Amino acid sequence: MKQTIGLIGGDRRQAELAGLLAQDGHPVRTYGLEEWLPESGCALEQAAAAEVVILPLPLCREPGILNCCGRTVSTAEVFRLLRPDALVLGGQIQAAQRAEASGVVLHDYFRREEVTVANAAATAEAALRVAMEHSGESLLGMECLVLGFGRIGKLLCSRLHGLGARVTAAARKPADLAWIRAYGWQPLEITRLDGALGAFHLVYNTVPAQILDRPLLLQLPRRSLCVELASVPGIDLTAAEELGLSCVWARSLPGRMVPRTAAEILHRAVRQIILEERGNAE
Repeated sequence: MKQTIGLIGGDRRQAELAGLLAQDGHPVRTYGLEEWLPESGCALEQAAAAEVVILPLPLCREPGILNCCGRTVSTAEVFRLLRPDALVLGGQIQAAQRAEASGVVLHDYFRREEVTVANAAATAEAALRVAMEHSGESLLGMECLVLGFGRIGKLLCSRLHGLGARVTAAARKPADLAWIRAYGWQPLEITRLDGALGAFHLVYNTVPAQILDRPLLLQLPRRSLCVELASVPGIDLTAAEELGLSCVWARSLPGRMVPRTAAEILHRAVRQIILEERGNAE
């Protein structure tokens, strides 16, 4: 018999995931997803009593508060309701949240390489759409700067290049700067942005630490668009607004802009985790 799965909180990605798991034959209980699944919600206690419980990505919208649309639910309350033998999955789980769970084993599906790579690809694609919607310009020939050369940064540079943009990537590590040159893009040491920003009309940040402060933002052309992709802003968003720059904090892009794809990414991971943890129990 298929294990019961409870999905608590999250966005439309989580709602789409519920449908995929139901198609697999799992009895599915949802809480906090009524905006997308108005007929299938249940009480928090029922969802938390499932054999497998899937919490959102990111787990919290603020410290101690579950990422749950339209509701204020403490993570402490959710953890208290979980059954001792439950398989509990969530995304971007912090050390403090693990300590708060007190005995509940939490599996962070966002630490799995297959999830982070696929999520980065979806984020990069959605980030292009954000730029085109907010700039009103074609990316062909546009001078673009990508701050950071991690998973998202690499994929974003590749997609911008494919659309004919002029790509500059800023990084710290010599190895990353070498790869940027090897791909045919313009490298820029991230510590040497001062004096090098005057040509960029589109700037993406992927670094979760402040990179572009007011003095650097002043060097950008006034019609520049800044797109913040990091969970902790690397762009001084307040200063950007005061300076009249167009700036978008584009958080959780896969869940908002390509929720079906984002759900399929998690669906594959969830099935694999259940197989690894529960084996042939079903």
